[in-house]
Amino acid sequence: MDDNIYYVELVFNLPVKQSFTYSFTDEKPSIGMRAEAQLKNRKLTGLIISVGQQAPHGYKAKALLRLVDKEALFQEDSLDLARWLSDFYLCSLGEALFTMLPGGRVEKEIPAMDLDNSMDRVKNLELTEEQNLALKSISADPQGFWYLQGVTGSGKTEVYLLLAEQVLKQNKSVIYMVPEISLTHQLIDPVKKRFPKRVAVMHSHLTPSQRLKEWRRILSGEADFIIGARSAVFAPVKSLGLIILDEEHESSYKAGSTPRYHGRQVAMYRASQSKALFIMGSATPSLEAWYSIKQGKIQAIQMSQRAAGGKLPTIKLVDMTREEGIFSELLIKEINLTISQGKQVVLFLNRRGFSYHFHCRSCGYELTCHQCSVGLTFHKERSAMICHYCGYQRPVPPKCPSCNSFDVGYSGFGTEQIEHEMERLFPKVSLLRLDRDIASKKGETKRILKAFKEGESQVLLGTQMVAKGLNFPGVKLVGIILADTTLNLPDFRSPERTFNLVTQVAGRAGRYSDDGVVILQTFRPQSPALQMAIKGELEEFFQEEWQTRKLLGFPPAARMIRLVFRSRVEEKAIAEAEKAAGIFKHWGAQDLMGPAECALGKVSGNFRYQLLLRAKELSEIHGLVSHYMKEVELNSAVYIEVDIDPQSLL
Repeated sequence: MDDNIYYVELVFNLPVKQSFTYSFTDEKPSIGMRAEAQLKNRKLTGLIISVGQQAPHGYKAKALLRLVDKEALFQEDSLDLARWLSDFYLCSLGEALFTMLPGGRVEKEIPAMDLDNSMDRVKNLELTEEQNLALKSISADPQGFWYLQGVTGSGKTEVYLLLAEQVLKQNKSVIYMVPEISLTHQLIDPVKKRFPKRVAVMHSHLTPSQRLKEWRRILSGEADFIIGARSAVFAPVKSLGLIILDEEHESSYKAGSTPRYHGRQVAMYRASQSKALFIMGSATPSLEAWYSIKQGKIQAIQMSQRAAGGKLPTIKLVDMTREEGIFSELLIKEINLTISQGKQVVLFLNRRGFSYHFHCRSCGYELTCHQCSVGLTFHKERSAMICHYCGYQRPVPPKCPSCNSFDVGYSGFGTEQIEHEMERLFPKVSLLRLDRDIASKKGETKRILKAFKEGESQVLLGTQMVAKGLNFPGVKLVGIILADTTLNLPDFRSPERTFNLVTQVAGRAGRYSDDGVVILQTFRPQSPALQMAIKGELEEFFQEEWQTRKLLGFPPAARMIRLVFRSRVEEKAIAEAEKAAGIFKHWGAQDLMGPAECALGKVSGNFRYQLLLRAKELSEIHGLVSHYMKEVELNSAVYIEVDIDPQSLL
């Protein structure tokens, strides 16, 4: 053993289970540092998970190229969390660690934000009886799992922050998770004002270097109140005391790439490991959370009154089969009335672009993405047809690409067309639009929300971004342009998503008054999900949906693992999926669905086939899939996506 040689074990952000050992002679590296190394013919950055002076048996270790960090990026507890993440979500340790950690080489400042007193107004009000009861109950069980099931505007945020205050006084840390980056903007300023110099922000709109700076502030203990979207659950806090997961029902808490973790599952694991308090909240819990409450695994507190005194809005349903155009007569009338009263309007449509369907009236040709099995969406501002799945775009064809006919047209509509129609119907009304196209421009989300809140515009038009937790005192009217977009998806969660979305969007109206109105436009007025959402029949909806899921064997009545086999060669994807099905049957899998083509059969040039394994308990199928991923030699032309407890089957 040479005292000057250290042997470091590295993992890379690759789907390989093994680690790699390298030698280093300059100084003693630390576990948790990043290092550059040669792997075959590639130069990659890896993470150090062990350091020793025992030379590896049977081969000569290559030398590390260099250390990237002067100080460790993670401690042993983060490594333990990554190991759990790797085991549970069936990914490599490297993929788990790289998901958790920030990138960036240099630590950069986060730009200062204007302070906003939007939450001071609530703080200066006396707490409601329901808020006091929630505080008292939760404080009496500081290691419990709790659910604040409160109508929109019932003051859940103030309860969260008062509990956070108690935890911080005990020198423990707080993680506050929200589903959308736009919601972190709304929280950051008032929370920083309330807890000066203690707040760190973690979300994907920060640059890698800004994220690294915040990560190091948390690691050093300088910041002990962390606000962020899904990835904030990995914050390397010291002495975790409380995790808050707001708008728990939101599907954005589920990661869309490996490891496909769910923020709620990781938060529950961290809270139980740290013996910390865990609070979730929503006006519309997910069916999984509702089921856990019914089983007594989570304690629920009902908050049925709005803290600022406003009543829940009146919801009016419009059957669009009897209307002409995008706007119903009732919606036009209510927009005029609301604006004449000096109040504001929120218009919601969960689809961006101008229209989403190009077709030829002569031969029936439809313009689809050449890489995905979906239609292209017309974006008027960019004068392009764009795929919302892979980003492919092409110019708008003046004639049919198939038969050269000029008799072509568009059907359906998106936010751009709603904006265009608003300008035609209400030329003197100022309107702001907020969708992913707009939000991708730096600073636009914050600017638009601030301008609308301050009354600079009378109408805010948006996609799902405007449905989540945003609080605008001046809003009287909410118009849901088409409630059917989520209802028509071929997915078992479609009714639940529709119910949640309608309830959440409706909650933006009349937050501080008694005259809130919601106009819900639909081509399916008899849909049970819409009917129950209008009547506020939450428990009835859950009971009915639970019976359906139980009958079909879908979550939460069963646990599920989804395997998606994707390849640029369709036959190879099919063959690998069929081979896997045969293996699982041979190993004794009792409930296997597929293989079958995914609802989105082709994305980014890859053909997709899926296999679903179901069981009453996850342990019955988790071991089988884990064994398959470790032991079965896979075709290198086929990539397998493993999704534990999938949120969507598209």
